[in-house]
Amino acid sequence: MSRKLAFLLCSAVVYGQNAVPPTPFKIGGVTVTGSIRSRLEAWDWFKADTGDNAYVFSGNLFRLSFSQSRENWDWQIEMAAPVLLGLPNNAVAANGTQGQLGLGATYYLANSKSQNAANIFPKQGFIRFKNLFGDSKQTLRLGRFEFVDGAEVAPKNATLATIKRERISMRLIGHFGWAHVGRSFDGMNYVYNSPTNGNFTFMGGIPTRGVFQTDGWGETATGIGYAAYTKPWGKGNHVADTRVFAMYYQDWRAVVKTDNRSLAVRRADTANLHIYSFGGHSIHAFDTKAVTYDLLLWGTGQTGKWGVQDHRAHAFAVEGGFQPKIAPKLKPWFRVGFYDGSGDDNPSDKTHGTFFQVLPTPRPYARFPFFDMVNNRDINAALILRPHKQVTISSEFHALRLSNSKDLWYSGGGAYQPWTFGYQGRNAAGPRSLANLYDTSVEYRMRPNVTLTGYYGFASGRAITQAIYPKGKNGGLGYAEVSYRF
Repeated sequence: MSRKLAFLLCSAVVYGQNAVPPTPFKIGGVTVTGSIRSRLEAWDWFKADTGDNAYVFSGNLFRLSFSQSRENWDWQIEMAAPVLLGLPNNAVAANGTQGQLGLGATYYLANSKSQNAANIFPKQGFIRFKNLFGDSKQTLRLGRFEFVDGAEVAPKNATLATIKRERISMRLIGHFGWAHVGRSFDGMNYVYNSPTNGNFTFMGGIPTRGVFQTDGWGETATGIGYAAYTKPWGKGNHVADTRVFAMYYQDWRAVVKTDNRSLAVRRADTANLHIYSFGGHSIHAFDTKAVTYDLLLWGTGQTGKWGVQDHRAHAFAVEGGFQPKIAPKLKPWFRVGFYDGSGDDNPSDKTHGTFFQVLPTPRPYARFPFFDMVNNRDINAALILRPHKQVTISSEFHALRLSNSKDLWYSGGGAYQPWTFGYQGRNAAGPRSLANLYDTSVEYRMRPNVTLTGYYGFASGRAITQAIYPKGKNGGLGYAEVSYRF
């Protein structure tokens, strides 16, 4: 991909979650809403021995929702229609270690090797009962719905709300909204929410197909249960939000697992995954006359069974930031952080020590998603500028290393179809240093319901990418996106 194309892709911008919702359209008592998102992606993956590592394709997602709210119940039915155009048909390297050369290849393989793919399916369809047992604090949702972990309570403080949305939610369970199809869950969701006693949330469900596969009708033959208690607290100049959670994940698909054992051993291991995760987060904001400080702590430990192996793993993150009030026209926000997700140090023993990210949305934490939180050590920094109420500029730096050199370089976001494990692994063969990532995004909320986004990320390869991709250790991703809601 040329420098000129990268520059052009950075000139427009994205997500739309910060835009003010448009006035809803009603048919009788039914509210009709929808969205159209179109993104042009330009990939310049690390250069393989064979295959196209540089290509452009278009991903589009149309959503149309019908909903109604009553005193004791509400319902929603939402249809989604993803359309993928111009997917690369030669972006998988013959060298298996080099693998898929970016997400264009993933979409191509997930859709029966079609360069153009489209479908329509029910994204959500649920009924929610309110005022359970005469208590307005309790609700129960049944059916198909989107769900993310860590977002059970939206903080009133703007700093905490942003940190929670961008740096806490979707680390382990996500709807994968950045992908052109996304993920939902078929199941139930119970919530007890009290302003004084905190929030208790339980979700049990089966993740749907989707994410990269345009056919989102079916399920994935995996299941998840999640329970969390969240408590906002603090007073005066210090406000905080703390959560504890427990999660169970089972995968009963007959697919080859992605880990650092030999292929023959993995093929022979047809036992299920039974993964238990326990952890929590605590985020804090301290406001003074000159600056606002913030602190983030997040961590989880895991146990259970990884097929025939015992599973023992962990991950944690520490981040901090400050917003000086000396430049009100730019509203700068500086942040730094450290993340570590454990890796496995012995592929021949009876214990699997690689952290399992379950069903996340990797993209908020890997904006150029050639990595995830699995066997990863990430030293990162960010600068956010808000020169106008309609514009946000965000630049990030990530120094990436494997936590354990005897494990793999992983990427992916969990199960999205019954016959694909959902994570890829490349054998690092000794080194630990992966890459340095430099990126910038610009978001322009042109109108309350129209958002433009531009992004470009450059990965400067280190020892691992040099060893696996000797013809070109550097990579890049640029995109331009428009999101319209009605």
